[in-house]
Amino acid sequence: MNNTLRKPTASCVNAKRKKACSMIFCILTASLSLFSCGDKKQKAEAQQDSVRTAQTARQIAEVLGVAVIEPAARISKLAAETDGLVKTVNVDIGQQVKKGQVLLTMDNAVESAQLQQATVKMKTQQDAIETARQNVQTLRVQLQKAEADLKRNETLFAGNALTRKELDDSRYDVQNLQQQIRASEAQVKQAQGRITELRADSEYASTVAGLKTVKAPADGTLLSLDAKIGQYLSSNQSIGDFAPAGPLVAVTEIDELFALKVKVGQKAYIRQQGSSDRLTTGTVVLASPYLRKKSLFSDNASNLEDRRVREVRVRLDDPGKVIIGARVECLINVN
Repeated sequence: MNNTLRKPTASCVNAKRKKACSMIFCILTASLSLFSCGDKKQKAEAQQDSVRTAQTARQIAEVLGVAVIEPAARISKLAAETDGLVKTVNVDIGQQVKKGQVLLTMDNAVESAQLQQATVKMKTQQDAIETARQNVQTLRVQLQKAEADLKRNETLFAGNALTRKELDDSRYDVQNLQQQIRASEAQVKQAQGRITELRADSEYASTVAGLKTVKAPADGTLLSLDAKIGQYLSSNQSIGDFAPAGPLVAVTEIDELFALKVKVGQKAYIRQQGSSDRLTTGTVVLASPYLRKKSLFSDNASNLEDRRVREVRVRLDDPGKVIIGARVECLINVN
């Protein structure tokens, strides 16, 4: 028996190599098929997600925004126009007031004295005008007599019953009285001009005295008043908040993603934060024409925000169900 190993032939080696290459090709083909199928599956899933996202965006029925309750005419700050010491406070917080009603007065002793002084001066000047007018009237009476005397003397002089000097004296009296009347009339005009100046001074003093009061700028409600009797107020110092009479609105900010969905006239409703119970309904009466930084509920209005917002105001149908300054949720029907 021959135990000698036979050396593989070239044909056998080539056959083995072909078999190995065929197996590698099958493996690569299967891998590419699996990769291609996985890629197609991912693309299909991504397309389905985008479709679902688009369908969800189209199906939005309501837009939510956190809002604050304010008067439609906005809350205004109260301030004194001049410095002074509070003398009286005439209203209480929450009181309904009328336009021009005095809310508080400050000590105006100096201004009142100036007004009284101007009034006295004006009265004195009026008396001076009347005296000047009476003087003019007296001179006119004297002129009438002097003119009558002149005519009589001219008749006497024509009949040689009066000297030339006496006639000239009569003429001088007439001319002198005429000049005095013109001077007195000029004094009356000057006095009348002076009374105009004094009247302006009196009106100014009255205006300054009036600045020592704080009045209601319109019909409305006094929300707060930070002023006490004896307190010194500085010019333009804020001393309280005032809500003008009129409807209430919910002021909210809608994210720019949904800003174009909000339109004037859309219906909305208000509810407390974290609650599903409706407080009142309303209507969108204003949608700002531009986007801005978030500011309504930002602690610092200068903070930069990635998203911008659109201010929206909703007029409330039943304002008695909310309180001015309250934070609520505002849901706007955008269908």
